[in-house]
Amino acid sequence: MVSLAQLWLPIVLSAVFVFFASSLLHMVLRFWHGSDGQAFSNEDAVAAAIRAGNSGAGMYLIPYCKPEAMKDPAMQQKFSSGPVGAVFLRQPGAMNLGAFLAQWFAYCLLVSLVCAMLALVLPLGAPHHHVFHTAGLGALLAYACGPIPNAIWWGHPWKSAFKHVIDGAIYAVITGATFAWLWPGA
Repeated sequence: MVSLAQLWLPIVLSAVFVFFASSLLHMVLRFWHGSDGQAFSNEDAVAAAIRAGNSGAGMYLIPYCKPEAMKDPAMQQKFSSGPVGAVFLRQPGAMNLGAFLAQWFAYCLLVSLVCAMLALVLPLGAPHHHVFHTAGLGALLAYACGPIPNAIWWGHPWKSAFKHVIDGAIYAVITGATFAWLWPGA
């Protein structure tokens, strides 16, 4: 039987490998995700309108509608004439890339820890493909499936969501391969 303590190295290394792979995909290969977001054609006017509304950080829906108002003709007209969407606002100020990267690395560690916990069902010296599939499938769920509900419910472009699913599949392969490589007793 394998203990969680025996899996500290694949947990940490798979998180580090995924962190660096994501850096390559997002910062070095800029063509891959560079077109995910778009600018408003009237960005200055939109920003001025948001500032005038004194909106703080958070998620805003336009048009905002409570479920009981969905059938109201005035609300249906707002949906028909548009715009329809979600706007996510952060606190004003300089972007703190270090905080984002630290949170992303913590998430990578959490995913690797959960993958290790899933793999605990495997015996010492388990075949590499069993370890790869167990840890890799756990990582696939964590890294690749999240963008799909965002596209369904929040309007994230499907093209962008599919690119993030592909990223997640790459991260899953990296995680599964790291665990298979460093599995105790192999």
